[in-house]
Amino acid sequence: MGLAERRRALGYSQEELAHALGVDRRTIGRWETRNTTPQPPLRPRLAELLHLDLDELDTLVGQPQAARPESAGSPPRDHHGSGDPDDMIRRQFLRAIAVTSALVALPDDESAALTDGARRGTSEDFLRMNGHLWQVYQLARAKGSVYPIVRDQLTALNDTLDGQPTTESQALCGAAGDLFQLAGELAFDGNRYTDAAASYTLAASASKEAKSYDLWACALVRHAYVDLYERRYTEAATALSAAERVARRGDSSLSTRHWVASVQAEAYAGLGNLSACERALDEAEKVTDLNSRGHNGGWLRFDGSRLAEERGARYLQLGRLDLAEKALSTALSQDVLASGQSFRRRGAVLTDLASIGAKRHDPDQVLVYGREALQLAQATSSGYVARKLQGLRTDLGPLARDARVVELGAEIDALCTT
Repeated sequence: MGLAERRRALGYSQEELAHALGVDRRTIGRWETRNTTPQPPLRPRLAELLHLDLDELDTLVGQPQAARPESAGSPPRDHHGSGDPDDMIRRQFLRAIAVTSALVALPDDESAALTDGARRGTSEDFLRMNGHLWQVYQLARAKGSVYPIVRDQLTALNDTLDGQPTTESQALCGAAGDLFQLAGELAFDGNRYTDAAASYTLAASASKEAKSYDLWACALVRHAYVDLYERRYTEAATALSAAERVARRGDSSLSTRHWVASVQAEAYAGLGNLSACERALDEAEKVTDLNSRGHNGGWLRFDGSRLAEERGARYLQLGRLDLAEKALSTALSQDVLASGQSFRRRGAVLTDLASIGAKRHDPDQVLVYGREALQLAQATSSGYVARKLQGLRTDLGPLARDARVVELGAEIDALCTT
């Protein structure tokens, strides 16, 4: 079955499908004759409309056109929804290694004594430097600017590990697990998903060797994000189940298990399971019951300050627009977002509020929130906000007759192709 047959089987005319996607009818015709293929930002929405997953869509319409070459010296991009089967296979393989390792390594007896994660020796120097790098990363407007420093730190750590006694090598593994998570964050923010998956797999392996359960669980959570952004919710739920099991072996004074629950809520929302999503969100909110500092500001940053925006985003996924708008408006008014301390978070909330406007066919709401989010994405070069805007772009179809919305959509397209 080709695209035209699938479209007709679901009752769409070319005009209706084009309207839902915010493209011209002739574009649909070119896809159906395979003169062109849908661009990466449009693929998730097209797959959703046709009741297909991304792999099935790739079979139906062909692979996306090759991305233009990157400038010399810049890392290659691996855009969301690219449909590259080799990269998808690599990501699935890396996830399988990380998850299987977690499930096999832990015995059923969860009452075993916890291992003291504190390490001494040269690892302390690396951990201090890692903590500094996390701070630099969080404060940087352009996250990619941190990449050369992290690369140099990885090189130094690798040189230090080479030839070390076993005891010191194990101590350094905790520092490596920490640093590989930061390297993965940088790759993920730059839309290089296979690099991110590789970094998170290495982080999980190193953390396992260090017997640092919380660090290990966080690496698995970050690995799950790769699947979440590719809408592979079942696979993400599997990785998060492994993370939950590892986190139960960790330090109960830390917020690790609550962060796992927060991300599980996103997977459940993607699967359309409202009750499981709300249970996970309620579990995540128990982070506020922690008596001591439950995070370290580096590889573990979940402190409950994002609960309102997380709940709003989950309700938006589930189509509960009134509940979503209430939670997101609360998040936008919080000091941490209003003061501009977190450009990525503010951009994400603004984009979600714009999406609510699109779903309500309210162009003014789309433009107010969407333009500010776009400006933040342009100013920070954040792949995270750009991905959120890609999702908004696919919601603009019903407003395609409003010239202002069409202009916004064109600016989002330009952002996502540069």
